[in-house]
Amino acid sequence: MSVRPAVAADWGAAIKLAQAQTLTEPAQPRAGPAKPAPVDIHLGYLRAYAPQLALSVLDVPPRDEGVAGANVAIVDNNTTGRFLGQAFSLDVTEVNPDTDVNAAFEALAGKGVTAILADLSPSQLLALADVAAAKGILVFNVGATDDRLREEDCRANLFHTVPTRSMLADGLAQYLIWKQWRRWALVYGSHDRDRLFAEALRRAAERFGGEIVAQKEFVDTGTARRTDSGVVQIQRQMPVFTQGMPEYDVLLVADESEVFGTYVPYRTWQPRPVAGTAGLMPLAWHPASEQWGGTQIQNRFLKSTGRRMLSKDMSAWTAVRIIGEAATRTQSDDTARIAAFIHSPDFSIAAFKGQKLTFRAWNNQLRQPVFIGDGHSVVSTSPQEGFLHQVSELDTLGIDQPETKCVLK
Repeated sequence: MSVRPAVAADWGAAIKLAQAQTLTEPAQPRAGPAKPAPVDIHLGYLRAYAPQLALSVLDVPPRDEGVAGANVAIVDNNTTGRFLGQAFSLDVTEVNPDTDVNAAFEALAGKGVTAILADLSPSQLLALADVAAAKGILVFNVGATDDRLREEDCRANLFHTVPTRSMLADGLAQYLIWKQWRRWALVYGSHDRDRLFAEALRRAAERFGGEIVAQKEFVDTGTARRTDSGVVQIQRQMPVFTQGMPEYDVLLVADESEVFGTYVPYRTWQPRPVAGTAGLMPLAWHPASEQWGGTQIQNRFLKSTGRRMLSKDMSAWTAVRIIGEAATRTQSDDTARIAAFIHSPDFSIAAFKGQKLTFRAWNNQLRQPVFIGDGHSVVSTSPQEGFLHQVSELDTLGIDQPETKCVLK
């Protein structure tokens, strides 16, 4: 049974105390071959789910996206855990998008979960983090890319294994600058998510020396997307939409809402590369990645699920492995000690991305490379060569410590 702080106000103090104990407790002498008492570490997975449309049937998210990655990581944790008397399990709960999460949280808390993986909207995620803090339960964000969740709306018990929009945009921008493709045209959708990613691209341009020479909004008129027009009509519409822009090197697309972006490549007025949410995309993970032992996790995931591993699967896998690593190293399921270890200099996690990953102490965001790829292969990985940083080159992706608005409480 975990020992958890009773109220949210005690959370920071509990972590500091646990961190001091974790780092200063002397190693205990071995008392012979006796096995440790079995410890059950029960995790929750809370997701907002509704069937989603995509412009291509090939891009419709799998029903178990994210959950599948967590399940593979549970098996990985138990491979090590059985030698240490630790048993990991996962309880998956679904809610409707943008509905109240309190009842679902209480049900998971009643089952004794140590931590909850969350694939929720920003408002749902913040509500979950607040009620979880009152019971000393950790929350790992595996789905929401909004920067504000790590900045002005950050929470001390909320950890992020999914990269932010600014990290993704910076990763893409670094590659474009490395290629000397500095002149960008930007087309973006009319929904809030599209505008947020467009803003992240503008920030990346200013940060790394790109120039946005033209911008244009594609207004969603509520049409039926895949069924409202045929290939011939799309072939006529997209050149007209992208016509009249000055010369550019790359056309950037910000269409997280899947309204028009897939239709842009190969249909632009000027024959130029397309990047962003279509064409060349920045990703937390690529299903064709084979470097740094990636073939191993890809094959295990394929054998387990019958499909390739996607970004959300990797974010969930990483969250479960982080909990497993912390529980193993601390020999505890106490959430304060687990959080303290994650924050300590001794923590890192290997995630098949070429280097060990750590959390940014100022906002609980996991540092990680960004894959740059198309539908078939990994083209590059950012940070790119030559983009330097005084602490970690991974901190060239996203909002750095001097820029942060986060005050963890």
